[in-house]
Amino acid sequence: MTSVGAGVRVIGSGAATAPQCLTNEDLSQMVDTSDEWIWTRTGIGQRQLCTEETSLAMLAAEAGRQALSAAQLDPQALDLIILATSTPDDLFGSAGQVQQLLGAERAVAFDLTAACSGFVFALTTAAQFIRTGAYRNILVIGADVLSRWVDWSDRSTCVLFGDGAGAVLLQASDETDNLLAFDLYTNGSLNSCLNLPYQGQPKTLIADKQVTQGNYQPISMNGREVYRFAVARVPEVIEKVLFQAQCQTSDIDWLILHQANQRIMDAVGERLKIPAERILSNLAHYGNTSAASIPLALDEAVRQGKIKPGDLLALSGFGAGLSWGAALLRWG
Repeated sequence: MTSVGAGVRVIGSGAATAPQCLTNEDLSQMVDTSDEWIWTRTGIGQRQLCTEETSLAMLAAEAGRQALSAAQLDPQALDLIILATSTPDDLFGSAGQVQQLLGAERAVAFDLTAACSGFVFALTTAAQFIRTGAYRNILVIGADVLSRWVDWSDRSTCVLFGDGAGAVLLQASDETDNLLAFDLYTNGSLNSCLNLPYQGQPKTLIADKQVTQGNYQPISMNGREVYRFAVARVPEVIEKVLFQAQCQTSDIDWLILHQANQRIMDAVGERLKIPAERILSNLAHYGNTSAASIPLALDEAVRQGKIKPGDLLALSGFGAGLSWGAALLRWG
């Protein structure tokens, strides 16, 4: 057990990408679209997709394995694994599978579902277990296989999504607390703007008893409303966490937004007056990977030497729910 009041620090990161690359040119052979149409509206050039042999748990475990390696921590030292995903292999949860694949038998493991906000929600949830003294080493993974739930005949959505996983390893610290602030929100009245709904058919059990049985339907999205929501709420929540931490926009070394649409990221940067060179984007290569997008971009920047110990990161996720949130994190 850690001491109550322990701080949070990040000691490693990792990522895993799906094996297949689907380009805009490939999509133009499937639906009425073109590379130019996709680029100008989304900023996406390609996306990585899982094969039949690649599971969500496998992707998540590989990202976790890389984070453990970067931190030089044995899986047996893990106390908790939080898997942020909306696309589990098993509707009862996939975190247990990840625990087994990692050989982390001591760790409690559970799924957390908050769609594209999932990684930020999971990160801040993990921090509370550390701060209360419950756990010392926590692996936070964001992973999604959205290709399972895309209508590949709908050009408004099929051009957007990809598969992937990213992870960070949090550890308790008696010397510092590098999660400086966070703020989370949900507006359920806008739920219909972006969802993946269950649709059932009635099934009669006996004369006067009936249930429904069915399946989940492909992703549906009102792109215009989601854009308006994100451009309004994301800068606002980032300003709130900066205020909580008594920091200024100019203090941010790297802004890491959910990689949904390049136009959204550009608009948020403009409103916050953060120059483009301080906004991390790998959307062009991976598309929208939901809960995986922030840790994927983060890990890539760490391994490229962009993010260095002591850098101040502003993270913000937004999406289905509708949900959104931000966290201010000192790297290291």
